[in-house]
Amino acid sequence: MAHLPNLQPGWHEPLGALARDGGVNFAVFSENATRIELCVFDAEGQRELRRYALDGPHDGVWHGFLPGVGPGLVYGLRAHGPYAPEQGHRFNPHKLLLDPYAREIVGHFGWRAEHHGYELGHPDGPRSLDTRDNAAQALKARVPPPLPSAVRRPRRAPDQVVLYEVHVKGFSRLMPGVPEELRGTYAGLAHPASIAHFKRLGVTTLSLLPVHYCIDEPHLAERGLHNYWGYNTLGFFCPDPRWAQAAHRHDPTAVTAEFRGMVQALHEAGLEVVLDVVYNHTPEGNEFGPTLSLRGLDNKTYYRLVAGDWSRYENLTGCGNTLHCSHPRVTQFVLDSLRHWVAEMGVDGFRFDLAPVLGRGSHGFDPGAAFFTALRQDPVLAGVHLIAEPWDAAYDGYQVGRFPGRFLEWNDKFRDAVRGYWLHGQSTAGPGVGRGELARRFMASSDVFHHGQRLPTASVNFVAVHDGFNLADLTSYGAKHNQANGEDNRDGRDGELCANFGVEGPTDDAAIEATRRRVRRALMATLLLAQGTPMLCAGDEIGHSQGGNNNAYCQDNATTWLDWPGADGSMTELVAQLLALRAAEPLLRHPRWFAGTAGEACIAWHAPSGHEMAPHDWHDAGQRAFGVQLREAGAAEPRLMIVFNPDPSALPFLLCHGPWQLVFDSSGEASATVVLPGQPLGVPARTLLVLRHAPT
Repeated sequence: MAHLPNLQPGWHEPLGALARDGGVNFAVFSENATRIELCVFDAEGQRELRRYALDGPHDGVWHGFLPGVGPGLVYGLRAHGPYAPEQGHRFNPHKLLLDPYAREIVGHFGWRAEHHGYELGHPDGPRSLDTRDNAAQALKARVPPPLPSAVRRPRRAPDQVVLYEVHVKGFSRLMPGVPEELRGTYAGLAHPASIAHFKRLGVTTLSLLPVHYCIDEPHLAERGLHNYWGYNTLGFFCPDPRWAQAAHRHDPTAVTAEFRGMVQALHEAGLEVVLDVVYNHTPEGNEFGPTLSLRGLDNKTYYRLVAGDWSRYENLTGCGNTLHCSHPRVTQFVLDSLRHWVAEMGVDGFRFDLAPVLGRGSHGFDPGAAFFTALRQDPVLAGVHLIAEPWDAAYDGYQVGRFPGRFLEWNDKFRDAVRGYWLHGQSTAGPGVGRGELARRFMASSDVFHHGQRLPTASVNFVAVHDGFNLADLTSYGAKHNQANGEDNRDGRDGELCANFGVEGPTDDAAIEATRRRVRRALMATLLLAQGTPMLCAGDEIGHSQGGNNNAYCQDNATTWLDWPGADGSMTELVAQLLALRAAEPLLRHPRWFAGTAGEACIAWHAPSGHEMAPHDWHDAGQRAFGVQLREAGAAEPRLMIVFNPDPSALPFLLCHGPWQLVFDSSGEASATVVLPGQPLGVPARTLLVLRHAPT
């Protein structure tokens, strides 16, 4: 073996590998191991040069300092202890483990039998022990160079935020104006052509689909497919090399630099960056999965195990395992990862996938869980956006409205109400939605979020996201078409609110196309003018279709790459117009709940006949059109009037107060531009209008 210095005891913090004081300090947590070994490899990660026994444990942490080495050192870990699945332990020193705190990962992962801690095909299944060494094929950590602190970032007030959910590769892969070598990369997302599009739209905050280091699930690898969305994180401190430039992909240091450069360029353009993060499960799967990192280091600590049968995993995620986030060391692991992405990578916040997992203890979901308390008081994380996907796969998984503090939450009630209202009578997925339900959702779902000190901005409104039909497809298909995923169309959401308006998929019928276009524009207007925090799904502003695939998680191709050559410029212009109106009119993004108290901003609801809505009007199923007037605090007259007509025919709408000036028409067909008091306004079919009170 090559000569390497002896290991010194070192420090028990911080966790991971840190180049310092003329060497590298290593610290690894394992509460139940009997011995942790540091394995040093050559630069290519192929030859193991030496093993060291780490000192400890010190409060569960094993540690050591290796002098005379520095950034670029390649290493892995081996954990000794009982292999007793029935007791929750799966230690196997024959398996090289990836440091969960790895800032850089080298190697190429492939699904091999040797990565399993048990012997595949053995009669005892996962209770058997596989003694083959997997080091040659295992992913390894590399000590990173020190990173300077991230540059100062923009901070948007909550009422100014407009989210844009986007996949790094899919956005620019086919985008004209972006050089070919940058398309589909971090650098491509921050290219001037990309930034120009974001600025033209008026979005403020990019919500990136997962960019943490991800591996493909075995069933995808067998089919030659890839986990395009990235919800299968293995490296919680590393940007995924797949989305870096080709020249950078094999050098983790260059990948990190490209990611940081992307964030800096977006910040300089005034755009925030939020990451979709997956701290609910790992690729190690259930009891039949591989031993790659956390399972081998301390299975009983890192994962939630079934009470009474610790050989099995609680599957609250639908992905085989669930991280044990209520354990203090797992809480620390998640917080350390979040701090890294803020302080060193420069991001502005996080959207937490299957977020109830983070607050689960022994008695279910708890809004007062220790993780949430620690997160909210953390000084590094105090100023960043926190967004919850407020459901997981547990029996009590639906937790919309129950997240604490400044959390924003994806509001699927908004999605279903807005779709149901505008698709009324066209979708087979359920009954249409009346005006009462739409009004409630349009005003930020006070029945869900108006409690404690939560604000209207807590409601993240959307009509389409990456998961499910996008806007073009929910108005062009009556059912999902996921055959390309290789699961016989069984995957993806069934019963989604959608409508094809007479023909499934693309059509040459001009009338059907006109209707689809009209409904899409009304849906978009409702989303971008509603109270709360709007979230636009990338591609909806150019009319991108996924061919009816509502679960395109494994489609790294033209299905998910935005169709810039076929972009609908009129839809882009509509979004820009709507977001400019939202920015210009504070009443469309009011930071507080509207009230009926004199002197405060308030609302009034009106029927087409002009009278203010009474209780019986809300329950009149035969009448679906209505309007809302928004009045500023202390004003004598309302400032804005928004009119909804979801019906397939035009109707007259009598406006009180006034005069009114038309400032937005989703259909482009309204005949009047100024409406006098008591004068009926002709509201086109399937249309949303906005009028501003005109001074006399």
